[in-house]
Amino acid sequence: MLTVAFLQLDSEIIAGQKPSDHCAVVGIIGHNPVFANILISLKSLQHRGQESAGIATFDGEMIHHKKGMGLVSEVFVERDHVTPTHLSGAVGVGHTRYSTEGSKTLENAGPFMISSSIGYIALSHNGEITNADKLKEDLKKKGASFMTSADTEVLLMEISRDITESGMKNGFRVAMSRLKGAYSCAIMINDRLFALRDPHGIRPLTVGKVGDSYVISSESCVFDVLGGEPIRDVKPGELLEVKPDGIETIFVSPAKKTAHCMFEWVYFARPDSTIDDVEVFKARVNVGRNLAMQNSVDADVVIAVPDSGRAQALGYSMQSGIPYNEGLIKNRYSDRTFIMPTQKARSDAVKLKLNSIRSVIAGKRVILVDDSVVRGNTIRHIINMLRNQGAMEVHVRVGCPPIISPCFLGVDMKTKNQFLAANKTVEQIRQEIGADSLAYLSIESLTQSIGKPGDSLCMGCLTGVYPVNITGEKYAYQAELEGY
Repeated sequence: MLTVAFLQLDSEIIAGQKPSDHCAVVGIIGHNPVFANILISLKSLQHRGQESAGIATFDGEMIHHKKGMGLVSEVFVERDHVTPTHLSGAVGVGHTRYSTEGSKTLENAGPFMISSSIGYIALSHNGEITNADKLKEDLKKKGASFMTSADTEVLLMEISRDITESGMKNGFRVAMSRLKGAYSCAIMINDRLFALRDPHGIRPLTVGKVGDSYVISSESCVFDVLGGEPIRDVKPGELLEVKPDGIETIFVSPAKKTAHCMFEWVYFARPDSTIDDVEVFKARVNVGRNLAMQNSVDADVVIAVPDSGRAQALGYSMQSGIPYNEGLIKNRYSDRTFIMPTQKARSDAVKLKLNSIRSVIAGKRVILVDDSVVRGNTIRHIINMLRNQGAMEVHVRVGCPPIISPCFLGVDMKTKNQFLAANKTVEQIRQEIGADSLAYLSIESLTQSIGKPGDSLCMGCLTGVYPVNITGEKYAYQAELEGY
């Protein structure tokens, strides 16, 4: 029987001012200790998850691990004397995680590990398994037992059982035929390292080289930080073995259509990353340009909601000719608003988090550019702040179409009634947030900005149509993908 050591809860709800991705994954293998480079990689990907961090390595005989709650720098601090010697090994995986109130516990921090008849398995996972309940029942009938309702536990048990019964290659293939949903994984099985991406390629995963090591990462910015270079994205449906001397494709089982998450380009990823061959910064500037072409308005200054709205605001300014300026300043040391337990606490935190520059705002007609709007709490507060600082007009431009439906594929947007745009017209939303005018980017302009066809992107939160079969929801490509 497999023993599950560390697990992750899957009961996430929307709890913040912005959508939040669940985690970042890293895997490194080489001829020298990998701890230091995994640590740097996790710091580079801190934006993808701030609640916990962890690293697991294998030294040829045993697994070493450390994980904890908080930022990477808080978990791996000097006073703990955590050095490459303590987490020794030339192969390892790392993880940062986002969580909400009710799931911020140490046992939910990654990487997640099990011990089986084939040895130790450590897994870093970004995504969400949508058929976890059915898989769990099937595994129970085969004698498996479970400690929680976590989808990651099901993912681990399914992969472990299948490769135990059918061998490495066939076992992974069997597991992928059963798993539905989003999963980009860095998996360490004893001294071997694998990259695994779901058949739709929903969450990003890329591989590169740094010195004499090979690296799996959620984003390509890691390779720049480490002084290396990207090789390529892991293909949708690909199992890739990453070796000390190169990479080898074990198999590729893609779906008929990709479904890359559009929010990676809109909000999640660092602007200096390239996701599935599209530079994030360029896509966001394109978003701003399209906003200006389709929703122009006379104004004196363009400002951004920091930090993720900056590239969009820059694009808007470039296209419209209206000057861009830094009108809002972010307190980088304020508490993270998405973990606040009450609305009052979140509102108070927003006041601490952002402030405006009066000389930029006073007496001006302001265009305020944001990457996306979920609840509307932050944008309402900012508009009030700008008016209090003397703004004559505030025109809001949003670089993403209205979010109207939950995400079931790895983003903490589960409760539809908390979406500002659900069942409202744009005019109703404008009145609710108190803007002089409001315009969203269209879905057509979004796909044009990213540079990928609409049917190659997952836009379930915008359309209510999903690339995988989810009970009670509309299923895209039903005829084509019925067997998937």
